[in-house]
Amino acid sequence: MGTDLNAPLGQNRKTRSSKAKKSGLTFGRLSLGVCALALIGVSLWTVLEPTGLILPPEPQIVADAAQPGDKAATEPDSTKLKQQKTSGGLSGAHVEETLTDNGSIVTKFSPKQRDGDGPAFIEVGRTKGQDPRLATFPNDDLLEDSPEGRLPVTGPEGLRPMDQYARPWSGARGVRIAIVVGGLGLSQTGTQNALRQLSPDVTMAFAATGNSLQRWMQEARRTGHEILLQVPFEPFDYPENNPGPHTLRVGLDAKKNLSELHTSLAQITNYTGIMNFLGGRFLSDADALEPVMRDIGRRGLLFLDDATSAQTLTGTLAETIGVPHGFADMVVDDQIDRKAILKRLDELERIARRNGGAIGVASAFDESVAAISQWMDEASTRGIEFVGVSALVKDPQQQ
Repeated sequence: MGTDLNAPLGQNRKTRSSKAKKSGLTFGRLSLGVCALALIGVSLWTVLEPTGLILPPEPQIVADAAQPGDKAATEPDSTKLKQQKTSGGLSGAHVEETLTDNGSIVTKFSPKQRDGDGPAFIEVGRTKGQDPRLATFPNDDLLEDSPEGRLPVTGPEGLRPMDQYARPWSGARGVRIAIVVGGLGLSQTGTQNALRQLSPDVTMAFAATGNSLQRWMQEARRTGHEILLQVPFEPFDYPENNPGPHTLRVGLDAKKNLSELHTSLAQITNYTGIMNFLGGRFLSDADALEPVMRDIGRRGLLFLDDATSAQTLTGTLAETIGVPHGFADMVVDDQIDRKAILKRLDELERIARRNGGAIGVASAFDESVAAISQWMDEASTRGIEFVGVSALVKDPQQQ
């Protein structure tokens, strides 16, 4: 409706004023309606949402948590973390070992109360092998202090060094070969050459009488090798043929031999087991050998016999006591000649294909290292899996 131009000026003003009042009233009513609907919507959302309105944390809370003197924001979380302890798979079991009259060990497991309050979280990570990023560091739970130094020992939850430091493998049912190269640490150049040329699948055996063993051990573990420790044992022609200091001898009593063994064991860490260095006479004497084998088994180590002595009793005693053990199928470098070594390695492959697995041992001679490196490159294309020696020993816990 338009304005009457012929009407008096005062009358037109009154008409415009009346219309403005009506328009403002209508707009005000409309605004109140919109606000009311908005409030009803927010109220309904707040009631229906279980958590209600979630507001972002105030910046001051974060700043307070960073203050070392204010414990109010940090204590609840730390308390919860302390209550939620991590536990091993055997933390709720009591393990009792009994030595029978025939020398075998009977293990009995019975339940026990877990220590501490709150839930126990059981780690189900790897039990074989070690995180490669930590391979140069020992697991402190698998070491004990002694007068001779830090010695390997089975952990409180039953974890053994032979499991912790083993080189992981596929677990497939195929042809497996373990190559063990010993004498490392005796020659600096020979050790360096072996570590540079040989595949990480080769097990390295360090002589306890060697030099710079800790350095070489760390280098071997850093590059992925499983390692053994070669302990000197008395040969038949001792002392003309002397393996070196701390040799275990038949003429010594058990206490002295164990002390000599522990001195060797303390030279390095991160090894899965023991390999003999010579020792034909000692390994054939049951009275001298038995306490040594028992100590090795108690510490969760394996024993590898290089099979150079026909009279050795390591297999018989290890079977009776329950020590993980193995025998080398062949010394591949009994002749220090490249062609002869390659021929012996081919023979080792035939044994592995017949039996499913084989262990070959060698020394860190330049000819041996070169031949083994060449042969492994070729043999890996024939479907052979090269494994650490721990994968091929006879383990009573896996039977």
